[in-house]
Amino acid sequence: MYGLARNILFRFSGETAHELALDGLNAANRLGVLSPFVAKPVNAPVEVMGIQFPNAVGMAAGLDKNADYLDALGALGFGFVEVGTVTPKPQPGNDKPRLFRIPEKEAIINRMGFNNKGVHHLVEQVKKRKFQGIVGINIGKNLTTSVDDAEKDYLYCLKEVYPHADYVTVNISSPNTPGLRTLQFGETLEALLRALKEEQTCLAEQHQRYVPIAVKIAPDMTDEEIRLVADNIRNQKMDAVIATNTTLDRDAVLGLDNAEEAGGLSGKPVRDKSTHVIRVLAEALKGDLPIIGVGGIDCAEAACEKIEAGASLVQVYTGFIYQGPKLVKEAAEAVAAQQACMKKAE
Repeated sequence: MYGLARNILFRFSGETAHELALDGLNAANRLGVLSPFVAKPVNAPVEVMGIQFPNAVGMAAGLDKNADYLDALGALGFGFVEVGTVTPKPQPGNDKPRLFRIPEKEAIINRMGFNNKGVHHLVEQVKKRKFQGIVGINIGKNLTTSVDDAEKDYLYCLKEVYPHADYVTVNISSPNTPGLRTLQFGETLEALLRALKEEQTCLAEQHQRYVPIAVKIAPDMTDEEIRLVADNIRNQKMDAVIATNTTLDRDAVLGLDNAEEAGGLSGKPVRDKSTHVIRVLAEALKGDLPIIGVGGIDCAEAACEKIEAGASLVQVYTGFIYQGPKLVKEAAEAVAAQQACMKKAE
């Protein structure tokens, strides 16, 4: 059924297909006709960041930037759904076209540029949701905000989303906002994370509720850079690391249509890169912080590979677009079995 729908959708441009698919999913959920086509959610609870997740497979940020489709996505069996990236003010993102498929590699290149309706719209959508599962909110900075002033945007978003999120993700690794990735390194990263931690402490006291903060990093770093980032995140007492965002590397898609488009590459070509980052992170963190693995998960084996490398949870995006809802159930069952085996072996 999904294969037929995908073949039809793939006749449209990437962004048009994206919008049609989500609108259709939303309509089906509202009309009550979605559940017969979706497998029963996998019940395999796992505790990460002090949160009890129904299962270990989540939807990554980027698919639903404004939380407009939260109920429909929540009905597909995910253990959690992450919405965003959201910025303080609405912004249109980069010029179209900005989303390109590379079907030969089950990959996507996007240069969306944090297109979203602003943090206040997202908060209102999250407040209205019927989905009772775990919701993460991914925050970023506006394009018009300089890198030097980025801290203000992140703190503003954190304050706005804190009462409504189960966890918050700080996105400092998108390749589509100029200068954003420079926030991942050295004193700049240390200052940003310190400010976020201080604000988190104040907000936890204000709301009498602790909301964990995860930091999402890029795959395009050397092992030494990964270790330095890990040390910084641990030293600033963040709650988790999400590895990884999209890559600028094009080696795996050279010569294919759309391969030269600017933007971040996701899907199968990122699988090994993200898994390597997870493995280096796990060695550096030594269990001090959990890792959420994302990148190239298109089957149960790929999900388990991330867990074996050191992740506690996984997220899907591009693999979901190519494989459909069956991926959620298959990955969740496989990860649950693997985690049970790992626990017995301890």
